[in-house]
Amino acid sequence: MPLLSLITFVPLVGAVLILALKEERKGLIRGLALAAAGIPFLLSIYAYAGFTSSAGMQFMENLSWIPSFNIHYKLGVDGLSLPMVLLTGLLSVISVWASFGIEKRIREYFFWFLLLETGMLGVFVSLDFFLFYVFWEITLVPMYFLIGVWGGPQKEYAAIKFFLYTLAGSVFMLLGILALFFASGDPGARTFDMIELSARSPLFAGAKFWWVFLALYVGFAVKIPAFPFHTWLPLAHVEAPTAVSVILAGILLKMGVYGLLRVNAAILPDLMIKFLPVLIIIAFINIIWGAFCAMGQRDMKRLVAYSSINHMGYCLLGIAAITGSYSAAGLSGAMFQMVSHGIITGSLFLLVGIIYDRAHTRNMDEFGGLASKMPLFAGLMTVQCMASLGLPGLAGFVGEFLCFLGAFGRTEQRIFVALSVIGILVTATFFLKLLKDVFLGEFNTKWEGRLSDVTGRELGTLAPLVALTVFFGVYPRPILDATEAAVRFLVDKTSAAAAAPAASTPATSAAVPLPAPATAVPR
Repeated sequence: MPLLSLITFVPLVGAVLILALKEERKGLIRGLALAAAGIPFLLSIYAYAGFTSSAGMQFMENLSWIPSFNIHYKLGVDGLSLPMVLLTGLLSVISVWASFGIEKRIREYFFWFLLLETGMLGVFVSLDFFLFYVFWEITLVPMYFLIGVWGGPQKEYAAIKFFLYTLAGSVFMLLGILALFFASGDPGARTFDMIELSARSPLFAGAKFWWVFLALYVGFAVKIPAFPFHTWLPLAHVEAPTAVSVILAGILLKMGVYGLLRVNAAILPDLMIKFLPVLIIIAFINIIWGAFCAMGQRDMKRLVAYSSINHMGYCLLGIAAITGSYSAAGLSGAMFQMVSHGIITGSLFLLVGIIYDRAHTRNMDEFGGLASKMPLFAGLMTVQCMASLGLPGLAGFVGEFLCFLGAFGRTEQRIFVALSVIGILVTATFFLKLLKDVFLGEFNTKWEGRLSDVTGRELGTLAPLVALTVFFGVYPRPILDATEAAVRFLVDKTSAAAAAPAASTPATSAAVPLPAPATAVPR
């Protein structure tokens, strides 16, 4: 069974079927959209159940696509991509369900949403660079329309800014991909195969490939977003519909971190090692800049948006530990942080959307004492804010702890790691301030009789995310075990690059080796 093809293209089939329905059949459109998003999620659970955590690429599909350029339709998942496929499926189902309140042009809305899901899933399962780039670009157009048509007052400006930033990054990435293809061997042996390119990584060592590394890095950094390419994110979040903000924070940002690990670290490990002194500074700026910007916000959605910049800095912090004495801990933390941030921040955007639907404002100054009127809402918001600020026992703590542990293992960057702890203090400050201003104190009588607690549908979208936040905070092994082999491969890849001379002979095997771990992955 072509499992990964089914996971990837079922949403596209659903999108096409929705276009064939009449706009008036809103119930059928919503049901079909939920089914088209739900089937890939169920299939991804099936894939996880059959996944062997100690092995490399699995469920592979490989068909010749454009033979004249050695381009293949090649899919596969490992410990780096499978958790993201699961997360994409989960958040897509929840976001579709949360979008049932959309009344404007719902047929087009769900078409674009399901097309976006296909693009995101395709990025995580593609093993051919040409196919990877096609899926990467597919995500731009649906997000542009989802923000530009169903967004807030500045939706057109936000959509254009998002599109131009990410398209500019994609152009740089395309140049890097083409350079790797032409440098991968003689004309008859050139390839877009990402596994084969990783096996030939010694070919891409040396200063002459710096521009290739930086071109690829820019393409991924825009999506993360890493400083100084972050300015598109807050406006896109604020103007996007609630469900689209969930996908933007939960999945699209992770595509950048995923690309940094899958491409820069695995194919260009020699240059990745040399780039670490710059990466740790960028991670530090992301953490501190994002935290202080969030602390200055009174709009709850903008606050959560800036906190995403802060939290993606922790992912970069973990990646910067890739050659340290606790490199496995840092990389495990970065991968765990990708999943936990998607779950936590996705739920925070849903919660902010709930209060906005009722009050039509997100300004914290206009609330107060809501805990007495909306106790369930207040409880859910408190749990997720505590998780985001890194409270032990919740999912946010595990990833942050491992990222700091790994980064502190590199002696030369400890000063930046120590200063990055300030970001945790500032994050705690602005989330506690949000809870105080919105839920505690005297109730603002302006909202008397106008604010109701969480409904059954809203609770259905939030409960799985809150439950996973607690579960992974107490028992993180399902994620750490799944990522173990991928972490081991990246650690050994960079260790070999650090030890090998620049002119080493490239490997020729198409399979990515997975030697025994040099450093144990923490449980």
